[in-house]
Amino acid sequence: MKIAPSILSADFGRLAEDVKKVSEAGADYIHVDVMDGHFVPNMTMGPMIVEAVKKATDVPLDIHFMVENIPFFIDMYKHLKPEFISFHIEEEKHINRVIQKIRNEGIRPAVVLNPATPVCLLEYVVADVDMVLLMSVNPGFGGQKFIPSVIDKIKELRDLASKKNPNLLIEVDGGVNDKNAKLLKEAGADILVAGSYIFKSSDYKKAIESLRV
Repeated sequence: MKIAPSILSADFGRLAEDVKKVSEAGADYIHVDVMDGHFVPNMTMGPMIVEAVKKATDVPLDIHFMVENIPFFIDMYKHLKPEFISFHIEEEKHINRVIQKIRNEGIRPAVVLNPATPVCLLEYVVADVDMVLLMSVNPGFGGQKFIPSVIDKIKELRDLASKKNPNLLIEVDGGVNDKNAKLLKEAGADILVAGSYIFKSSDYKKAIESLRV
């Protein structure tokens, strides 16, 4: 199981320090939530802040766009060369075009589903992406309660991927902790995003390792 601490829950007054700490504690990716205040009712970090995050770690970045006008944001952040850029299919009319735009930058494309968005909408794009991020909370804010129905969505997505894209990575974000990590792994998840659970703990390394079930 790979672990991607979400810096949405970090101390923004000591962001570089927190990023270094989770990197040294064994993070596999640094999860960066970019929100524009339109697609979700919150705003987070612009490219200058993410540049500072990148300078603070050698761990690959995993950028999750919760924004309108996705191609504009890709152009704004592509120079940072993250491992993944993920975007919500609920927002984009031309999904395949955006997937290709990301891949053309040498970045691994991923798509995101909100909790109420069905897996069947991925039928004709799942073969074209490297990862699908399933939200297990409604996006916009950290510290929310896990929505259990995502367990069945993971299983459904893993079944779809086995037919169309066996190498697909499944990432889960929202309310992840040591109580549900094993269930998520058994359902078929590959990467767990955890914010509050890690950054509110007294021992980042212990928190990260507790999720590697």
